[in-house]
Amino acid sequence: MYAKCREHGLRVRKEDVRLVLKELDPRGVALRQARRFRRRNYFSKGPNFIWHMDSYDKLKPYGICINGSIDGFSRKITWLNAYTTNSNPKVIGGYYIEAVQRLKGCPRVVRGDLGTENGHVRGFQRFLVPVAPNDTLESYLEGASTANQRIEYWWRFLRSQCLEFWLSLFADIRDNGYFDGGFLDKNLLQFCCMGLIQDELDDTAQVWNAHSIRPSTNINIPGGRPNVMYTLPELYGTRDFLCPTEEEHVEMCKTECVFRLTKPCDPDVYELCNILMTESHLTPPTDPYQAVNLYVHLRENIMALV
Repeated sequence: MYAKCREHGLRVRKEDVRLVLKELDPRGVALRQARRFRRRNYFSKGPNFIWHMDSYDKLKPYGICINGSIDGFSRKITWLNAYTTNSNPKVIGGYYIEAVQRLKGCPRVVRGDLGTENGHVRGFQRFLVPVAPNDTLESYLEGASTANQRIEYWWRFLRSQCLEFWLSLFADIRDNGYFDGGFLDKNLLQFCCMGLIQDELDDTAQVWNAHSIRPSTNINIPGGRPNVMYTLPELYGTRDFLCPTEEEHVEMCKTECVFRLTKPCDPDVYELCNILMTESHLTPPTDPYQAVNLYVHLRENIMALV
């Protein structure tokens, strides 16, 4: 606080700052002296009351960008997608609209980060869920990524159960001199691995949604299976907060979205890879090691053409 005062042109003594803080926030001073943090107890009223969305960038250096959303009450994954970018707001908006169409409604609140990639979701959510003048809760909330605790916690689970293997595999390819981070190498990895990674993401989300979560010491957080908590909120003394949407409004939002294409990489690279695979009588990979062998084969053939 002393540094902040100096930064804003206030010339004060450290002792004066200490005395003022002790008067204004005695509990905070006592907790800091005891080296204890105040932790907020997480609370969500029911399924579809709040969705937490975020991007996972650990695979981004290799051209694979992941974005996901989780329901705050049930912890059910509402979407989990891999694509070539997670910085295009139209793409992230497409993930949101796909989920809204599938569920035939949207949550009461969406919580996202401050980044520009969430701009379309922010606009869609505020358009589809208008807030009454006397309602103090916005339909879209934003803040620091580190405070988006529901999805941030789940990324740790995703890494340990799914992505750690891919991170290690891609690091081996790089360390052996087969990946330089350029346009061609990223597109080849996308061509060879994007579908396999998306399949693993789908399987991981399915396992998570069906597994049993132990009860928390926080009485506001129930235990159980995400699928059950999401579909049968009555068992937990609450209700579904899904906000119905007008079909014409959703269609208006769709015109501002970009949806994932069947081609997982640059169209020219995609066509070239298919030609080389046909000439070599190769089939699409069914496991990561086949994908690596295909990647090396395509890379060597394309480099020979340059």
